Amino acid sequence: MLKAVLFDMDGVIVDTEPLHHKAYCMMFDAFGISVSPELYESFTGQSTINICKYLCQHFNLENDPEELVQSKRTSFTSLFHNDPSLQLIDGVLKLIRDYHANGLTLVLASSASMFTIDNVFARFDLDQYFIAKLSGADLKASKPHPEIFEKAARTSGFSREECMVIEDSTNGIKAAKSAGIYCVGFDSANSKNQDYTLADKVVTDFNEIRYSIMKDLPVFS
Repeated sequence: MLKAVLFDMDGVIVDTEPLHHKAYCMMFDAFGISVSPELYESFTGQSTINICKYLCQHFNLENDPEELVQSKRTSFTSLFHNDPSLQLIDGVLKLIRDYHANGLTLVLASSASMFTIDNVFARFDLDQYFIAKLSGADLKASKPHPEIFEKAARTSGFSREECMVIEDSTNGIKAAKSAGIYCVGFDSANSKNQDYTLADKVVTDFNEIRYSIMKDLPVFS
């Protein structure tokens, strides 16, 4: 039976990507580097520190990657608190409440920093629904490595066969499948150039994966 749902955050619960993009661009300008749209898109699902490590190596920067992280974080924090356009993804709060009301265990497994996760959860009062929040920034490997979903499944207290991941990125879907967990690919209007072919189920509306539908899937029976 389906017992736990492991949620990604960016692009699934909240669309902070426009703010992250602005913050990254401000950081790129501050350090004098030019990042192509293709290179930027390849970072989707990776932690900020790993992105900054790559940038320092790729552009031969003498700066410590943590300097880039702090620059980006400062810009993002300012945008987060001052941009009224930041809202939950349509339908996700109804889905979270539906799962929670039906006894599913919810765990957040995001590549975002815990700083960003805590800000989002506080702003939208989401802690009441989740038993744990995991940040990829605290782990050794970023998505598409399966570490974060392996840990999230253990944290849920259930087997991987009783868990489901909701992801919107190529790297996140790869991570979920490498962890041996059923994965729903959320193909939203905010998703750009992501590959959903590895996902077990692809949806464009959260109503398609409400509890009454998912609980009876053969894979969870």
